[in-house]
Amino acid sequence: MKILKYSRQRESIKECLAGRTDHPTADIIYTELREAFPNISLGTVYRNLNLLSDLGEIQKLACGDGKDHFDWNTTPHYHFICRHCGAVIDLPLMPLEELQRQAEIALGGSVDSHTIYFYGFCAPCSKKPAQEPS
Repeated sequence: MKILKYSRQRESIKECLAGRTDHPTADIIYTELREAFPNISLGTVYRNLNLLSDLGEIQKLACGDGKDHFDWNTTPHYHFICRHCGAVIDLPLMPLEELQRQAEIALGGSVDSHTIYFYGFCAPCSKKPAQEPS
């Protein structure tokens, strides 16, 4: 197994994600990191985010908006996506092992994980008058 060389920029990306629950995109992370690393490129941010995702140190989420969102929490959990503001929110639900078992039965094989996204309107957007999605 190849040993990954230490990178201050990669560590800064992990620190930027740590503890966040807003599931930022690479562009958001890039904007934040430019303060500490003025010469960092967007390509470097993307490469490191994809590497960290491939290594299982972070999660990459495809939320249907054409952008990858990133989550520091790699434990199994579900997400809610607001159809109005686009917020990606962790849901405090335990993963449903029964659903995974039923999927295995239907498949006739084995399932080692699953991802579920719930869609609707977050609490703040639910209180707003009906508007066009942003």
